[in-house]
Amino acid sequence: MNRSIPQFARAAMVAIATLMVALPAVAQQPGGANAPASVPQAQSSPAPAPAAPSATSPTPPAAAAPATETASGNTAVALKPEALVPHELSPWSMFMSADIVVKAVMIGLAFASLVTWTVFFAKMFELAIARRKLTGALGQISDSRSLAEAQLALGKKGNVLSSLLAAAMHEARLSAGISSDSGIKERAASRFTEIVRAESRRIRLGMGLLATIGATSPFVGLFGTVWGIMNSFIGISKSQTTNLAVVAPGIAEALLATAMGLIAAIPAVIIYNHFARVTKGYLEQVGRASGSAGRLLSRDLDRTHGGMHSRAAAE
Repeated sequence: MNRSIPQFARAAMVAIATLMVALPAVAQQPGGANAPASVPQAQSSPAPAPAAPSATSPTPPAAAAPATETASGNTAVALKPEALVPHELSPWSMFMSADIVVKAVMIGLAFASLVTWTVFFAKMFELAIARRKLTGALGQISDSRSLAEAQLALGKKGNVLSSLLAAAMHEARLSAGISSDSGIKERAASRFTEIVRAESRRIRLGMGLLATIGATSPFVGLFGTVWGIMNSFIGISKSQTTNLAVVAPGIAEALLATAMGLIAAIPAVIIYNHFARVTKGYLEQVGRASGSAGRLLSRDLDRTHGGMHSRAAAE
């Protein structure tokens, strides 16, 4: 009996040590025997949705821009994000937001550009028709022997050559009975000069307007630019900032006036130079027509005076 007591104590100690070793391993397992049965149900149940804010509850304030720390340690208030975003800088939006004086300058330059292109198409059509008519008329009277025959060949066509022939016939009738051929030719040449000058003024109509637009449009646009930049500097001084988002729109609106001035001036100068060359060629044709009318008048005078001399010699 006394020997069995130590053996029993030894067996109990071994059992306790084994249990102490086995308990930590069982506790580390996720599905241990001591886990509560309600845990899987709690994990599988969905999380409750957050309650919607009521009408009476205050709304959370919008996230404000972070305050910037200055070098002196004072906290500076950051600008609003929308204040840093420039408005759309398209030509139409710049025109609509420009000053009233700059708007007036832009409208005037747009009207000048419209006038330039109107004169261009009108003069192109007019010069093309006038040159074609005069070229055809000169070809029709190339074989005529007298003023009457030339007028019959032309018919009732209204062109400068018809006016020259009519002036020569009128002077010949008014000078009937005058034996001085040089005087008749001189008076007829004076009439021809008047007709040529009138035709030159008619064909150059509108070119002075082109010259004025081409010479003054850049300066008008520059005036709008100077005015717009002055307003921009005034706005900078009032806002007390040199931020590009504040400065750029006003300067862009001012420069738009200069751009419109160049858009109006450059085509006007090019079109004026083109018409100067075309008009010079047409007036050379008018000079040839005046020479043709003068030659026909000279032939008629020679025939008339030659017949009178032959009759006088026969008598």
